[in-house]
Amino acid sequence: MTRIGGTWQNWGRSASVKPVRVERPRTPEGVQRAVVAAASQGLTIKAVGAGHSFTGIAVAPGVLLELDDLQGLVSADATTGRVTLLAGTRLHRIPGLLAPFGLAMENLGDIDRQSISGAISTGTHGTGTGFGGLATQVVGVTLVTAAGEFLRVDDEQNSDLLPAVALGLGALGILVEVTLQCVPAFVLHAVDAPAPLADVLATLHDRAAASDHFEFYWFPHTDVALTKRQTRLDESAVRKPLPLFGKWVDESLLSNGVYRAVCAAGQVVPAVTPPFSRLAVKLTGDREYTDRSHRVLTQSRNVRFREMEYAVPAERIVPVFRAVQALIAQRGWRIEFPLEVRFAAEDDRWLSTAYGRASAYIAVHRYWRADPTEYFEAVEQIMHEHGGRPHWGKLHTLNADQLRERYPRFDDFVALRDRLDPDRLFRNRYLDRVLGA
Repeated sequence: MTRIGGTWQNWGRSASVKPVRVERPRTPEGVQRAVVAAASQGLTIKAVGAGHSFTGIAVAPGVLLELDDLQGLVSADATTGRVTLLAGTRLHRIPGLLAPFGLAMENLGDIDRQSISGAISTGTHGTGTGFGGLATQVVGVTLVTAAGEFLRVDDEQNSDLLPAVALGLGALGILVEVTLQCVPAFVLHAVDAPAPLADVLATLHDRAAASDHFEFYWFPHTDVALTKRQTRLDESAVRKPLPLFGKWVDESLLSNGVYRAVCAAGQVVPAVTPPFSRLAVKLTGDREYTDRSHRVLTQSRNVRFREMEYAVPAERIVPVFRAVQALIAQRGWRIEFPLEVRFAAEDDRWLSTAYGRASAYIAVHRYWRADPTEYFEAVEQIMHEHGGRPHWGKLHTLNADQLRERYPRFDDFVALRDRLDPDRLFRNRYLDRVLGA
């Protein structure tokens, strides 16, 4: 997230706004005062975290609340594993806050720059057939409603609302505290290995079931899948982290430095993309190491891009992938970013992409200076044909009528929004599109 000359823009440079004013509350009470003031002045109000959503979900044309100063640990209980954090706390800070209590988050996505409130509110997820998205780790929240009141939702108060507010799109109020169910700290044994794409697709479900966490990347114009499988071990297990130099070469030099240059060159000379993709799968993705969970699950992403991701029923992932693969070949596109395939367990969060069904995800990307429209819209059509649900924080074109067909509890969520924000204090154009005005 950046602000230049009073204009806010997200990390992917796909959304921007010049708000009426910006406020930086330091306490939950400060958020409450800002909400009351905005309502009295007839202004909408939205909170933003790190700006890592590619959609306009955090765009705030009225009052923009920056939660950078609303970070830190509120409470932690090593016995129960329950930890309460201020809503603006960045994910990459959480491991350090949990370490003194011997705890860790159960699962993470592959990027940790987001705030905890932004991550859960947009449906951020990692991978693993036995694990849900980050919102499934939420056992309580405190939010400020449009009436300017604190609303606590947990297993003792308003528990029926938890499946809605744990993944609320920022439409139900401003989160000020988030309570997570954490687990004992653990390490992960990771094996990253290239494999023939045909073999991976033929055995995909077995591979996903055999590891605690499994995913693979596929660079278009190649016949190789870069697989990543991870096994959870007790914290006492011997750690063998990646050598610092090797890690730097793989992540900083190849995955970010050289890759950025090639992506830029590909916009001028598209023909450079296929040979670089073939070279990339030879130089990266073959390593084995054991380290603390957050160091394995997350990675540095410095090359700016734009992304679309859809969840489909897990059993449909192979035909969906093959359809996207065929599409790229038929159109003759030179796609510089890999496709990413991940998995998640079924959950009960009303607007979760994995609500009521075990899910698999396909994410497609383009370099931020490339126009993704034609590619994304064609891939999106394939996702529609297979009952796909779009990631709320990533680019898509669906509206409320289309989304209602995909989410059994959609109307229940809208009814709760009508109750908590009848005058649409927290609205913006994106929420109007996906939820209705």
